[in-house]
Amino acid sequence: MNSVFLAMVTFAFVGAVTPGPVNLLATSTAVTQGLREAIKHVIAASFAYALVVVLCGGVMQSLLALIPSLETTMQVLGSAFLLYLAYKIFTAPVSKFEKGQQAKSGWLTGSVTQLLNPKAWLYALSGVSIYVIGKEDESGWLVIYTVVSLLVCLFSIGLWAVLGHILSSKLENPTKQRQFNRFMATVLALSVAIIWI
Repeated sequence: MNSVFLAMVTFAFVGAVTPGPVNLLATSTAVTQGLREAIKHVIAASFAYALVVVLCGGVMQSLLALIPSLETTMQVLGSAFLLYLAYKIFTAPVSKFEKGQQAKSGWLTGSVTQLLNPKAWLYALSGVSIYVIGKEDESGWLVIYTVVSLLVCLFSIGLWAVLGHILSSKLENPTKQRQFNRFMATVLALSVAIIWI
């Protein structure tokens, strides 16, 4: 049990802490809208991922038959949404930096980005197939894996938000802010390209 739990935590941590759209948006939200809005993003994205895990575990047999079409649909929807967010970040107006000058969207962006994130669905499917399916008490293991995923997401995405908070004081200059926005938008767009490679 202990070795399985440790492997589960490690698996969840690697998936949650590696760069991806949700983490990049946590950093960007902290820079442009402040830590409070970024924390909303972290919480919404983490709970959305827990929901993804529950849905994957609860309907795994049905999803296994639909994976090819589901994967393509999620990639198209997720890619379009993420490219839209990259565009909005790239073209965001800059001026004398004031936190909170942009629209508040932490809850919405965090949850929608995670729900449309193909990496989240594929990672959840992988985790459920490794740590839940085939176990003696699948329901119990699904609860454990969901709670582990939620806690690890809160911590991991939170790290990216804190990084953004630290950077915010260095981005008071509009030129530096524009450079940061364009860098983050480019990285976000590249993360979409990686989905298709």
